[in-house]
Formats: sequence, structure tokens, C-alpha cells
Amino acid sequence: MKFDFRFNIVALILFSLLLITAFLAIAKGPLLLTWNVHLIEDIQALVLLACVPFTWFYMKPQTLTEQKKWFWMWAIAWWFMFFGRSISWGRDFFPEVPHIYYRVISVFVIAPVVLMLFSSHLRAEIEYKFHQVKFPFWYLLIAILSLFFADSVEHHRFIYTWLFSDAMNQDIVEELYETPFIFALFFMAFYFMKKDRVKVAGLEQLSNQAKSSSYS
Repeated sequence: MKFDFRFNIVALILFSLLLITAFLAIAKGPLLLTWNVHLIEDIQALVLLACVPFTWFYMKPQTLTEQKKWFWMWAIAWWFMFFGRSISWGRDFFPEVPHIYYRVISVFVIAPVVLMLFSSHLRAEIEYKFHQVKFPFWYLLIAILSLFFADSVEHHRFIYTWLFSDAMNQDIVEELYETPFIFALFFMAFYFMKKDRVKVAGLEQLSNQAKSSSYS
């Protein structure tokens, strides 16, 4: 795995968001008690859902090579799975429905992410990206830290006692720690999108030049 260590304004903002969340979570005060955890959850869900059409229309998978088409369709499946998980597969809106229905929904939403891995085209593209394409180090680090902090707060493990000071704030703190994770994940995906767009544009240009040469 190779890394791109360039630090930009987006990474600075996301790091700042993570540090501000940690400060608010540790500081003893009533501020976080006034925040609406359901509103933050709804915003996160909308962001995740918006990533589905954004990835489709930005990458236009139908115009890509088989390898890249499978990869970005897989990415779309991941975004939809994250969205489903963020709303508990719909249980947040219809809590009176028996849980078995949501378990079935979760299976159908998760299945594409798993089953698509049987495609040799997808596996080849994952291997290519892992070995040949640089990963945006700072986005990856922010995503890992944010997810680690949110998981620690949610399940009371690892360093959770360092991450928040008031048990009444646990839910809001967990959601605030998840927010940089979501945005870091998006900007990391967008980083790869731009890389693939540039490569596809370059191949198209070479193809057009070859056609022009053959005509002349």
C-alpha cells in the first residue's frame, strides 16, 4: 500500500472537527445536552444516501472498463449499506414493525457488498488500487480515529473514559465522533474518483489520437 501524505484544507477541517468534538465531549457543561441527536443522525443518513447518486453520476459506471465499473458499483453498494445501517434498516422510522423484517432487509442490503466480491473484475481492481494507487493518508487516519472513538464510546471499551465525561452525553458524543468518519470516507472515495476520471480521460484522449492518426 502506498500513501499520499499531502495535507490540505479539507483534512485540516476534519481534524479540527474531531478535536472540537473531543473538547466538547470531555469538557463538563450543559452544551451538548441541548443538541438533538436525532437531527444529527438524520443529517448523516442524508449525506450517506446522497453519496449513492453522486457516485453514479460522477463516475458513470456504464462508461468505464469492466474492472472499474464493478469497483464503483461496489462502492455504491457500500454507500447504500452505510445508509441502511445508519437508519437501522428502517427501524428508526417504523419501530413498531417486528424486528424480523428489518433483519431480512439488512440481509438484502448487505448481500450485494459481499456477493460482488466473487467477481474477478472487482477483485482485480481492488488489488490494483491496493498495490498501485496511493491512498490519501490523512483522510484514512481521520476515518480510523473517528470510527475508533465512536466505537469506544458506544460500547464502553478501550479508551472510552478519555473520550467523554458525562454519561448523559453518550449518544450525542457518539454521533459527533461518527461525523468526521463519514466525511473522511467520502473525501477518500472522491480522491479515488478523481484519479479514475483522469485515467479514463487520458485513455479516451489516446484512443482519439490513435483514430485520428489512422484516418490521416
